[in-house]
Amino acid sequence: MRDAARALQRRRRRFQLAFFALFLVAPALNLLRFDLYETQLWVLGFRWSLGIEALTRGEATAMQTAASILVRGFLPAIALVVTFLLVAYRFGRLYCGWLCPHFSLVELLNDVLHRASGKLSLWDTSPTPRGQRQPQAHWWPVYVLLCAVMGFVWAITLLTYLLPPAVIWGNLVHGSLTANQARFLGIGTLVFSLELLLARHLFCRFGCAVGLFQSLAWMANPKGMVVAFARERARECRTCDAPHGSACDHACPMRLNPRNIKRMMFSCAQCGQCLSACETSQGAQNRSSSLEWVVGLDAVRETLRQRKEDRQ
Repeated sequence: MRDAARALQRRRRRFQLAFFALFLVAPALNLLRFDLYETQLWVLGFRWSLGIEALTRGEATAMQTAASILVRGFLPAIALVVTFLLVAYRFGRLYCGWLCPHFSLVELLNDVLHRASGKLSLWDTSPTPRGQRQPQAHWWPVYVLLCAVMGFVWAITLLTYLLPPAVIWGNLVHGSLTANQARFLGIGTLVFSLELLLARHLFCRFGCAVGLFQSLAWMANPKGMVVAFARERARECRTCDAPHGSACDHACPMRLNPRNIKRMMFSCAQCGQCLSACETSQGAQNRSSSLEWVVGLDAVRETLRQRKEDRQ
């Protein structure tokens, strides 16, 4: 069981690392960026034009330009959004838990802060137990420095999505940033660093539009994938992750209670850490996991059962 839990999280980490690397290098490879100098969109290494230039040069009629805007602009955007929401409708915040670069940082910073203080947030009133780990003060400078470094990385990466990466990095190395570039990097680094330091969970749960729309789509689907809890085995949770109990609660990076009803799991990132923690802890006691992912009709049954118990 423990091997299966570790394999799930290793697979998820590989997806996260690959997408994080893609997020960083996409502008340099012209995979996706909008060049403000040229007012030009780049997609997968090619210039993506709506055909407006041809109209201004008199090489296309208004109807041809309108058709080009529809085919090359609106339709791809609509297809991308619909596909994204259909995935969320079925599986919830799958993008958040398995790909999102920000959520990857949330998990990393959670771990470092936990090493420093035993907590997952500066605002926690009590420690979150995770195994036998004890707080160590020498991790505090690592936590603060990591927030600052990643805040700068976030700021300069976003700037390269708008301006040529070679220009930005060249100006940075040679100390020749323009006033606007320096202002963007300074303010961006400060804002992102403070967000990572103080409010990363709040942003994920309430401030991220991408996550919010995924959650809304998921909540609208009673057949969407949910974490089901075998409530008839609830007593076993007392000895789970002894002596603390409830390993799944302590494992959730979004600070949720995975055994709760679906509407209380609105911001669940489908990372599976609660399942892995339950499987590992219960497996150590020769028991099967009391949490599992269910989808389709099984998810409907779980939702109906939750509603029935909620009314009682």
